[in-house]
Amino acid sequence: MIRDITLGQYYPGNSWIHKLDPRVKILATLLYIVALFVVQDFYGFIIAFAALEAVIVISKVPRRYIWRGLKPVLLIIGFTIIINMFMIKGHVLVQVGIFHITVEGLRTAAFMGIRLVLLIIGSSMLTLTTRPIGLTDGIEALLSPFKKIGLPAHELAMMMTIALRFIPTLLEETDKIMKAQQARGADFESGNLFKRAKALVPILVPLFISAFRIAQDLAMAMEARCYGGSIKRTRMNEIKLGKRDLAAGIIFVVFLAMIVLQRILM
Repeated sequence: MIRDITLGQYYPGNSWIHKLDPRVKILATLLYIVALFVVQDFYGFIIAFAALEAVIVISKVPRRYIWRGLKPVLLIIGFTIIINMFMIKGHVLVQVGIFHITVEGLRTAAFMGIRLVLLIIGSSMLTLTTRPIGLTDGIEALLSPFKKIGLPAHELAMMMTIALRFIPTLLEETDKIMKAQQARGADFESGNLFKRAKALVPILVPLFISAFRIAQDLAMAMEARCYGGSIKRTRMNEIKLGKRDLAAGIIFVVFLAMIVLQRILM
Protein backbone atom coordinates (compact mmCIF):
# COMPACT_ATOMS: atom_id res chain seq x y z
CA MET A 1 0.00 0.00 0.00
CA ILE A 2 2.79 2.42 0.92
CA ARG A 3 4.64 1.76 -2.33
CA ASP A 4 1.49 2.45 -4.36
CA ILE A 5 1.56 6.19 -3.66
CA THR A 6 2.79 7.95 -6.81
CA LEU A 7 2.36 11.59 -5.72
CA GLY A 8 5.69 13.40 -5.93
CA GLN A 9 7.29 10.77 -8.16
CA TYR A 10 8.62 11.50 -11.64
CA TYR A 11 8.17 9.06 -14.52
CA PRO A 12 10.99 9.60 -17.09
CA GLY A 13 9.82 10.16 -20.62
CA ASN A 14 10.34 12.07 -23.82
CA SER A 15 6.74 12.80 -24.72
CA TRP A 16 5.16 16.07 -25.80
CA ILE A 17 3.74 16.51 -22.29
CA HIS A 18 7.14 15.95 -20.66
CA LYS A 19 8.68 18.64 -22.88
CA LEU A 20 6.11 21.33 -22.04
CA ASP A 21 7.16 24.38 -20.06
CA PRO A 22 6.60 23.64 -16.34
CA ARG A 23 4.77 26.95 -15.96
CA VAL A 24 2.21 25.85 -18.52
CA LYS A 25 1.71 22.51 -16.78
CA ILE A 26 1.37 24.09 -13.32
CA LEU A 27 -1.21 26.64 -14.52
CA ALA A 28 -3.07 23.98 -16.51
CA THR A 29 -3.23 21.70 -13.45
CA LEU A 30 -4.53 24.49 -11.20
CA LEU A 31 -7.17 25.53 -13.74
CA TYR A 32 -8.13 21.89 -14.31
CA ILE A 33 -8.78 21.51 -10.57
CA VAL A 34 -10.91 24.67 -10.61
CA ALA A 35 -12.79 23.34 -13.65
CA LEU A 36 -13.60 20.12 -11.78
CA PHE A 37 -15.39 22.15 -9.10
CA VAL A 38 -17.21 24.23 -11.71
CA VAL A 39 -18.68 21.10 -13.31
CA GLN A 40 -22.11 20.23 -11.94
CA ASP A 41 -23.31 17.37 -14.18
CA PHE A 42 -22.05 14.20 -15.85
CA TYR A 43 -21.60 15.84 -19.27
CA GLY A 44 -19.00 18.18 -17.80
CA PHE A 45 -17.20 15.25 -16.19
CA ILE A 46 -17.13 13.47 -19.55
CA ILE A 47 -15.31 16.49 -21.04
CA ALA A 48 -12.89 16.59 -18.09
CA PHE A 49 -12.26 12.84 -18.34
CA ALA A 50 -11.65 13.06 -22.10
CA ALA A 51 -9.10 15.85 -21.57
CA LEU A 52 -7.29 13.87 -18.85
CA GLU A 53 -7.35 10.72 -21.00
CA ALA A 54 -5.74 12.62 -23.86
CA VAL A 55 -2.95 13.83 -21.54
CA ILE A 56 -2.35 10.27 -20.30
CA VAL A 57 -2.18 8.88 -23.83
CA ILE A 58 0.20 11.60 -25.06
CA SER A 59 2.44 11.38 -21.97
CA LYS A 60 2.81 7.59 -22.40
CA VAL A 61 2.76 7.09 -18.62
CA PRO A 62 1.55 3.49 -17.98
CA ARG A 63 -2.08 3.35 -16.89
CA ARG A 64 -1.27 0.65 -14.36
CA TYR A 65 1.18 3.05 -12.72
CA ILE A 66 -1.41 5.85 -12.62
CA TRP A 67 -4.27 3.74 -11.24
CA ARG A 68 -1.93 2.22 -8.66
CA GLY A 69 -1.62 5.68 -7.14
CA LEU A 70 -5.35 5.64 -6.33
CA LYS A 71 -5.16 2.57 -4.07
CA PRO A 72 -3.93 4.41 -0.94
CA VAL A 73 -6.80 6.93 -1.13
CA LEU A 74 -9.62 4.53 -2.01
CA LEU A 75 -10.66 4.43 1.66
CA ILE A 76 -10.95 8.23 1.76
CA ILE A 77 -12.87 8.29 -1.51
CA GLY A 78 -15.20 5.52 -0.28
CA PHE A 79 -15.78 7.32 3.04
CA THR A 80 -16.60 10.56 1.22
CA ILE A 81 -19.08 8.76 -1.05
CA ILE A 82 -20.81 7.07 1.89
CA ILE A 83 -21.08 10.30 3.89
CA ASN A 84 -22.64 12.15 0.95
CA MET A 85 -24.93 9.23 0.20
CA PHE A 86 -26.48 9.18 3.67
CA MET A 87 -26.29 12.84 4.70
CA ILE A 88 -27.95 14.56 1.73
CA LYS A 89 -31.69 15.07 2.19
CA GLY A 90 -34.22 14.62 -0.62
CA HIS A 91 -36.42 11.97 -2.20
CA VAL A 92 -35.89 8.78 -0.17
CA LEU A 93 -35.14 5.59 -2.10
CA VAL A 94 -34.11 3.24 0.73
CA GLN A 95 -34.46 3.69 4.48
CA VAL A 96 -33.09 1.44 7.23
CA GLY A 97 -33.75 2.82 10.70
CA ILE A 98 -32.35 6.33 10.94
CA PHE A 99 -30.30 5.89 7.77
CA HIS A 100 -31.75 6.72 4.39
CA ILE A 101 -30.47 6.95 0.83
CA THR A 102 -31.91 9.67 -1.37
CA VAL A 103 -31.78 10.37 -5.10
CA GLU A 104 -29.96 13.63 -4.41
CA GLY A 105 -27.54 11.80 -2.10
CA LEU A 106 -26.65 9.24 -4.76
CA ARG A 107 -26.13 12.00 -7.31
CA THR A 108 -23.91 14.03 -4.98
CA ALA A 109 -21.95 10.93 -3.93
CA ALA A 110 -21.31 10.00 -7.56
CA PHE A 111 -20.19 13.54 -8.34
CA MET A 112 -17.82 13.65 -5.36
CA GLY A 113 -16.32 10.25 -6.19
CA ILE A 114 -15.68 11.15 -9.83
CA ARG A 115 -14.36 14.59 -8.88
CA LEU A 116 -11.88 13.17 -6.37
CA VAL A 117 -10.60 10.52 -8.79
CA LEU A 118 -10.07 13.04 -11.58
CA LEU A 119 -8.50 15.53 -9.16
CA ILE A 120 -5.99 13.00 -7.80
CA ILE A 121 -5.02 11.65 -11.23
CA GLY A 122 -4.81 15.15 -12.72
CA SER A 123 -2.56 16.36 -9.90
CA SER A 124 -0.38 13.25 -10.14
CA MET A 125 0.18 13.84 -13.86
CA LEU A 126 1.93 17.12 -13.03
CA THR A 127 4.61 15.45 -10.91
CA LEU A 128 4.80 12.34 -13.10
CA THR A 129 5.69 14.40 -16.17
CA THR A 130 7.77 17.21 -14.61
CA ARG A 131 11.24 16.93 -13.12
CA PRO A 132 11.63 18.31 -9.56
CA ILE A 133 14.02 21.02 -10.77
CA GLY A 134 11.48 21.96 -13.44
CA LEU A 135 8.77 22.31 -10.79
CA THR A 136 11.04 24.56 -8.75
CA ASP A 137 11.81 26.79 -11.73
CA GLY A 138 8.17 26.91 -12.79
CA ILE A 139 6.81 27.79 -9.35
CA GLU A 140 9.51 30.42 -8.84
CA ALA A 141 8.77 31.99 -12.23
CA LEU A 142 5.05 32.14 -11.49
CA LEU A 143 5.66 33.68 -8.05
CA SER A 144 8.36 36.10 -9.18
CA PRO A 145 5.93 39.02 -9.81
CA PHE A 146 5.12 38.95 -6.09
CA LYS A 147 8.75 39.64 -5.16
CA LYS A 148 7.90 43.34 -5.30
CA ILE A 149 5.76 42.97 -2.19
CA GLY A 150 8.45 40.98 -0.36
CA LEU A 151 7.35 37.43 -1.17
CA PRO A 152 10.38 35.05 -1.08
CA ALA A 153 9.50 33.33 -4.38
CA HIS A 154 12.63 31.19 -4.65
CA GLU A 155 12.49 29.98 -1.05
CA LEU A 156 8.79 29.07 -1.33
CA ALA A 157 9.35 27.25 -4.61
CA MET A 158 12.28 25.32 -3.15
CA MET A 159 10.31 24.35 -0.03
CA MET A 160 7.33 23.12 -2.06
CA THR A 161 9.52 21.13 -4.43
CA ILE A 162 11.55 19.54 -1.62
CA ALA A 163 8.30 18.57 0.13
CA LEU A 164 7.02 16.87 -3.05
CA ARG A 165 10.40 15.30 -3.81
CA PHE A 166 10.72 13.66 -0.40
CA ILE A 167 7.24 12.15 -0.26
CA PRO A 168 8.50 8.97 -2.02
CA THR A 169 11.61 8.95 0.21
CA LEU A 170 9.57 9.11 3.42
CA LEU A 171 7.19 6.45 2.12
CA GLU A 172 10.15 4.20 1.41
CA GLU A 173 11.45 4.80 4.95
CA THR A 174 8.00 3.97 6.34
CA ASP A 175 7.96 0.72 4.36
CA LYS A 176 11.41 -0.23 5.71
CA ILE A 177 10.38 0.50 9.30
CA MET A 178 7.18 -1.53 8.96
CA LYS A 179 9.04 -4.51 7.52
CA ALA A 180 11.66 -4.30 10.28
CA GLN A 181 8.96 -4.27 12.97
CA GLN A 182 7.03 -7.09 11.26
CA ALA A 183 10.21 -9.16 11.34
CA ARG A 184 10.21 -8.62 15.11
CA GLY A 185 6.61 -9.78 15.49
CA ALA A 186 4.60 -6.60 14.94
CA ASP A 187 1.15 -7.09 13.39
CA PHE A 188 -0.32 -4.30 11.25
CA GLU A 189 -3.02 -6.25 9.40
CA SER A 190 -5.17 -8.12 11.93
CA GLY A 191 -7.94 -6.61 14.04
CA ASN A 192 -10.43 -3.86 13.31
CA LEU A 193 -9.63 -0.43 11.91
CA PHE A 194 -8.87 1.12 15.33
CA LYS A 195 -6.51 -1.70 16.34
CA ARG A 196 -4.62 -1.42 13.06
CA ALA A 197 -4.38 2.35 13.48
CA LYS A 198 -3.08 1.90 17.04
CA ALA A 199 -0.50 -0.62 15.79
CA LEU A 200 0.91 2.07 13.49
CA VAL A 201 1.74 4.41 16.39
CA PRO A 202 5.17 2.81 17.13
CA ILE A 203 6.16 3.63 13.54
CA LEU A 204 5.88 7.38 14.13
CA VAL A 205 8.92 7.79 16.42
CA PRO A 206 11.51 6.14 14.12
CA LEU A 207 9.85 7.80 11.12
CA PHE A 208 10.25 11.27 12.67
CA ILE A 209 13.85 10.50 13.56
CA SER A 210 14.52 9.37 10.01
CA ALA A 211 12.81 12.49 8.59
CA PHE A 212 14.94 14.79 10.77
CA ARG A 213 18.07 12.89 9.74
CA ILE A 214 17.21 13.28 6.05
CA ALA A 215 16.48 16.98 6.53
CA GLN A 216 19.81 17.48 8.33
CA ASP A 217 21.74 15.65 5.60
CA LEU A 218 20.05 17.77 2.94
CA ALA A 219 20.77 21.01 4.83
CA MET A 220 24.44 20.07 5.26
CA ALA A 221 24.74 19.15 1.56
CA MET A 222 23.21 22.49 0.51
CA GLU A 223 25.45 24.40 2.92
CA ALA A 224 28.56 22.54 1.68
CA ARG A 225 27.71 23.71 -1.84
CA CYS A 226 27.37 27.34 -0.65
CA TYR A 227 23.67 27.42 -1.48
CA GLY A 228 22.02 30.79 -0.90
CA GLY A 229 18.36 31.22 -1.74
CA SER A 230 18.32 35.01 -1.49
CA ILE A 231 21.20 35.42 -3.96
CA LYS A 232 20.29 36.01 -7.60
CA ARG A 233 20.90 32.61 -9.15
CA THR A 234 21.51 31.58 -12.75
CA ARG A 235 20.43 28.34 -14.40
CA MET A 236 22.08 26.00 -16.83
CA ASN A 237 18.81 25.62 -18.76
CA GLU A 238 16.54 28.65 -18.80
CA ILE A 239 12.84 27.87 -19.25
CA LYS A 240 11.35 29.50 -22.33
CA LEU A 241 7.93 29.33 -23.89
CA GLY A 242 7.91 27.67 -27.30
CA LYS A 243 5.44 26.76 -30.02
CA ARG A 244 4.36 23.56 -28.27
CA ASP A 245 3.60 25.58 -25.11
CA LEU A 246 1.50 28.02 -27.12
CA ALA A 247 -0.36 25.12 -28.75
CA ALA A 248 -0.96 23.50 -25.34
CA GLY A 249 -2.27 26.82 -24.00
CA ILE A 250 -4.71 27.18 -26.89
CA ILE A 251 -5.93 23.60 -26.44
CA PHE A 252 -6.47 24.17 -22.73
CA VAL A 253 -8.35 27.44 -23.35
CA VAL A 254 -10.66 25.48 -25.68
CA PHE A 255 -11.17 22.91 -22.90
CA LEU A 256 -12.07 25.63 -20.38
CA ALA A 257 -14.43 27.24 -22.89
CA MET A 258 -16.19 23.89 -23.38
CA ILE A 259 -16.58 23.48 -19.60
CA VAL A 260 -17.99 27.01 -19.18
CA LEU A 261 -20.35 26.70 -22.17
CA GLN A 262 -21.54 23.32 -21.00
CA ARG A 263 -22.25 24.79 -17.54
CA ILE A 264 -24.16 27.75 -19.03
CA LEU A 265 -26.15 25.76 -21.57
CA MET A 266 -27.04 22.86 -19.28
